[in-house]
Amino acid sequence: MEIKVGVRQLSREVVVETEQTADEVEQALATALEDSGVLRLVGERGRTVLIPAAGIGYVEIGEENARPVGFGSV
Repeated sequence: MEIKVGVRQLSREVVVETEQTADEVEQALATALEDSGVLRLVGERGRTVLIPAAGIGYVEIGEENARPVGFGSV
C-alpha cells in the first residue's frame, strides 16, 4: 500500500510503500498525534521512516489491494 505524508514547509511529500494495513497506519498516526511524538512507518523493504508528528500536514492512505497493471493482468 502506498502512504503519502505531506510535511509542513517541504515542497515534496514523503511516499512510503508499506505492507502495513490502513488500520495500522491510522493507529500509528493517532498515537503519534496524541503523544506529540513520531509517526513510524515501515517500508516494504524493511526501511523505517520516522516523521515528527508536529510537522505532519496530511496523510494520504492508498488502496490496500492495488489493481494490477500491464498486459498479463487481463
